[in-house]
Amino acid sequence: MSQSASRRLGTGDLDEFRRTGHALIDAVADHLEALPGRPVWQPLPDDLRAALLELPLPDGPTELEALAETMARDVLPHAMGNGHPAFFGWVNSPPALAGVLASLTAAAMNPSVVSGDHADVHLERTAVRWLAELVGYPHAPGAGLLTSGASAATIVCLAGARGRASAAAGHDVRRGGPERGPRLVAYVPSEAHSCVPRALELLGLGSDSIRPVPLPDGRLDADALRAAIAADRAAGATPALLVGSAGTVNTGAIDPLDMLAEVAAAEQLWFHVDGAYGAFGVLDPALATRYRGMENADSLTLDPHKWLGVPVDAGCALVRRADDLRDAFSVVPPYLRQDAGAEVGTFAEYGLEQTRPFRALKTWATIAARGRSGIVDQVVRANALARELAVLVAREPSLELAATPETSIVAFRARPPGCAPDRMEALNRALPEAVQARGQAFVTGTVYEGRETMRACILHPGSTEADLATLVTEVVAAAGDLATAASAGPSLS
Repeated sequence: MSQSASRRLGTGDLDEFRRTGHALIDAVADHLEALPGRPVWQPLPDDLRAALLELPLPDGPTELEALAETMARDVLPHAMGNGHPAFFGWVNSPPALAGVLASLTAAAMNPSVVSGDHADVHLERTAVRWLAELVGYPHAPGAGLLTSGASAATIVCLAGARGRASAAAGHDVRRGGPERGPRLVAYVPSEAHSCVPRALELLGLGSDSIRPVPLPDGRLDADALRAAIAADRAAGATPALLVGSAGTVNTGAIDPLDMLAEVAAAEQLWFHVDGAYGAFGVLDPALATRYRGMENADSLTLDPHKWLGVPVDAGCALVRRADDLRDAFSVVPPYLRQDAGAEVGTFAEYGLEQTRPFRALKTWATIAARGRSGIVDQVVRANALARELAVLVAREPSLELAATPETSIVAFRARPPGCAPDRMEALNRALPEAVQARGQAFVTGTVYEGRETMRACILHPGSTEADLATLVTEVVAAAGDLATAASAGPSLS
C-alpha cells in the first residue's frame, strides 16, 4: 500500500482535512467576532431557503473545501441568533469556545460512551461529579449520567420514581407494565416545564395522574397538599412523586424547595427538582438560601447547555441512589458484560441510550475553562442584569413587569398608549415576532397567569446594559407600530 493510500480515511486526505479545517476555524472565528455588529436574527432569503430544502443528493464525492465553503457561506451566517449579545429568547446560550473546540475533538474520537477503560467513560464520571458539586447536590459513583437534555434526563429520573413506587406497592413495573400496577399520582406545579408531564405520559402514568401543587403567590400551602395526598390515598391511588422547579421557564421563579422536600419526606414521595435552567443560580450568594431543599431531592435535572454554555446537546440526570436507575433500565446483553465486582455498571444500565455520544469532553472543557469562580461571576452578573432590565421596564410607561425576577429571566408586557384594552392581548402575542423582525434584539413570548407575556432570558456572557436598553427601545417601538396598525385595521393577526 502506498504512503498516500495508507493515509486515506475514506472522507478525504488528512492534508486536505488539515488545510480545510484551519480555513473553517478562521471563518467561524470571523463570524463570532462580527456577530455583535450584525442583526440578531433575520429570515432566510427565499432563494437560500429553497436551495437548502431542495439540495439534491450528490452522485459522487464532494471535496472537503467545497463543503466548508458551503457551510461558511450558506449555513453559518443564518443561525437562530443566540450567539448575539442582544439575544434574549427562550433559554439558549451562546456556545462556549472551549466547548466548540472540545466538540471537534470528541467528533474526531467518535466513541460510544458505554463502558470500558478509555478516556471518554472516565471523563463522563468526572463531568457528572463536577456538575453535582457546582450545585451542591450529593453524588455517588453511578448516580448520574449525561443526556441529550433535561427532557431525556427527566424521563430517566421519573422512571426511577415509577419503579420505586411500584416496587413499594409490590408490583414489578418492568415485568407487568404500569397498567397492571398501582395507580400512581404525581403532584406537579402549574409552572413546571412541559417535559415533566410529557415524561409522565411516556412512562404510562397518563395526564390524569397529575395533581396541581397549591402554590399561592409562590408559597406552598402544605396543609392543602397533604390533604390532596390523603384524599388520593383514600381513593385507592398511590401518591408517588412531588415536583419542584429550581427556576421556572416563564419567570425564573424558584419554588419553595425546602417545604416541598419536607412534605415529600413525610409522605414518602419521590422528590424531583427540575433545575435544567435555574439550578446553577445557587452559585449566586444573593440567592443561595432560596435553593435550600434542592440537596434533599431524590433526583435533579440540569442542562449544562443552558446557563453554562456547553454546546448542545448536554443535559444531566442526578439521583441520590444509583440503584433506582439501574433497577429501571439495566439490561446487559452478553457483548456488554463487565467483570463481576465492578463498582458501577455500564452507562447504558442507567438510562435510555445504548449508543451514547461523547458529551463529557465539551462539558468538562467548558467548566474547566472558567472554573468555579468564573461560573459564579457569570451567574451573578446575569442575575444582576435581569434586575437592571426590570428597572428599565418599570421606568417605561408603556411597559409593565409581569413578575419580579429572581434569576436571569424577566417577564413583562407592553401597554402602549392608544391601544384599546380589548386588543392588548393580541398585541402582546404579536409583539415578540415584531421585535425579532426588526433585527436589533430578540425576545420570545409565553403565557403567564393567563395573559400574553414577553420573557427575556439573559444568558450571554457578553450582554451589557446597552443591550438591555436596546431591547427596551425595540419593544416600545414595535409595540407602538402594532398599536398604530391595530387602530387602523380590524386585526393584529
